[in-house]
Amino acid sequence: MDSKQKLLVIIGPTAVGKTKLSIELAKRYNGEIISGDSMQIYRGMDIGTAKIKHEEMEGIAHHLIDIKEPDESFSVAEFQQLVRAKISDITSKGKLPIIVGGTGLYIQAVIYDYQFSEAPADEEFRLQLEERAKEIGNEALHQELTKVDPESASQIHPNNVRRVIRALEIFHCTGKIMSDYQNNQQPDLLYETALIGLTMERDKLYERINMRVDMMISEGLLDEVSRLHRQGLRDCQSIQAIGYKEIYDYLDGKVGLDLAIENLKQNSRRYAKRQLTWFRNKMEVQWFDMTDVSNLSKKITEISQYVEGKLQVKSNTY
Repeated sequence: MDSKQKLLVIIGPTAVGKTKLSIELAKRYNGEIISGDSMQIYRGMDIGTAKIKHEEMEGIAHHLIDIKEPDESFSVAEFQQLVRAKISDITSKGKLPIIVGGTGLYIQAVIYDYQFSEAPADEEFRLQLEERAKEIGNEALHQELTKVDPESASQIHPNNVRRVIRALEIFHCTGKIMSDYQNNQQPDLLYETALIGLTMERDKLYERINMRVDMMISEGLLDEVSRLHRQGLRDCQSIQAIGYKEIYDYLDGKVGLDLAIENLKQNSRRYAKRQLTWFRNKMEVQWFDMTDVSNLSKKITEISQYVEGKLQVKSNTY
């Protein structure tokens, strides 16, 4: 590649305001948006994943939304492959690709030259761990990972059983922990990248998360999850998502509705905290504080100036 393709990436915790900003920047720089969220790929899972509504897109093309059925699995490697193809496609049309999302590992896999397939595999061992997870539960298996690789364990949610098993598998095959395996790679940025992070004072962010959950409930989250529940969807990746597993507990009669909603809020807040930790530890990010958005246009101007300086692009609408 003679010259690197330009890429704008907008990351940050859930409910911080990435969607609104991404639309504004896409309009300014003739961009198309690629979802960097590992759950918005699933059809019929709209409310719980805070998927952008058609009318909110304002005519901006969006990619990697609604590409899988909820019973299908999806890997980091597959995401990496699909997004890199989209970046080339959007660039070839003379447009600016913009990745927007909150799944740190997925975005990291796209923009850096990580070789995920290099780590050895042991299929028999993996199958044993899958059975073990069913016997002892996700939390207990996650605890086993915490003992051998606390750094990876802190980045992987206990319910993301596939990632937990992969980390244990790498340790089993190589004697190295996954975080060392990744840290030993010296990845280069594959693109001319402007990496923007949005942040917010914790109290304000948590308030926004709680309000978003209340809005999801009022928009029909219960109906959305009940439909998946009635279809018999159980032990699949999509149902482990925050917003679905908590409502499943209610539908299964394990908890009352009020507690299920409170658990959803708490898990969303914890996830936001993990997202911020991941982004700060793993990526070179230019952070912008969105706590006071009373003058949003001024904040967008500030961010735009950074983008124009970093990518040498010109605004086409302002």
